[in-house]
Amino acid sequence: MKLLALGTVALDTVKTPSGKRCDILGGSATHFALAARFFADVNLVSVIGEDFPRRHLDFLRAKGLDISSVRKQGGESFRWSGEYTGDLNEAITLNTHLGVLSAFSPEINRAQRRIKNIFLANVDPDIQMKLLNRIQSPRLVALDTMNYWINNKRESLFRILKKADIFLANDAEARAISGERHLINAAKELKKIGPKIVLVKKGEHGVIAYFENSIFSLPAYPVEKLVDPTGAGDTFAGGFIGYLTKVRKINKNTIKKAVVYGTIIASFNVEGFGTERASCLTLKEINDRVRKFKKLIHFK
Repeated sequence: MKLLALGTVALDTVKTPSGKRCDILGGSATHFALAARFFADVNLVSVIGEDFPRRHLDFLRAKGLDISSVRKQGGESFRWSGEYTGDLNEAITLNTHLGVLSAFSPEINRAQRRIKNIFLANVDPDIQMKLLNRIQSPRLVALDTMNYWINNKRESLFRILKKADIFLANDAEARAISGERHLINAAKELKKIGPKIVLVKKGEHGVIAYFENSIFSLPAYPVEKLVDPTGAGDTFAGGFIGYLTKVRKINKNTIKKAVVYGTIIASFNVEGFGTERASCLTLKEINDRVRKFKKLIHFK
């Protein structure tokens, strides 16, 4: 099955207690795709500048990703720099340079308009809607966002939320949109807007999934050495949406399994800077850790 992912392909500068890396490959679409590729043929939709290193594009192609709709435009690439301290639960953003992302208008080819499974990462909701309007009869639409769009484009965000089948948000975002402090109540309010499935990501404390008036909560995998949390949420989304793209029928059982796979692939991602760990990850490693995790939590 094919999966179309809209988001950023970026250059990140990250500092954690484990060290510092400058201008490494990052971005929401990148982290998502590297996780989802284990289950689906991923087509990326993004924009880069003239300064974007060719080796990063070669790396994405080598991982089996279709980057034909990653457009190169005149100007500088999207860059983010941040630092993690303490328990590494939240990044301190030091600088965000939009570059060519500020004038981004997604372009896809005729074949990609027929792709049925869509992930809209946390870019401007008007850009998300522009892409979605070009898709012919999607089977599954998943959506992510961030506080900037919640605060500055709330009406546009609610319009695209009504068209989403799945909505992923962290705990702060879920509270900000719903107005509810209690996360289960927040998930219920978000579901009323339109999505059939709501996932609230809680970092090292795991995830809550709310669907069909049922609640499924799963802890994070106990990682022994946390190196860099950047992109963990997008990696979780890639594992989750990728698995649901693969299965023929989406039900309670497949949703739970998808949460497990998203959790496990994200646990690998944080063990290295940027895409370091994801670049050498194998499906065997993933399945081995899934089995170990299921034993830990007594999951059938």
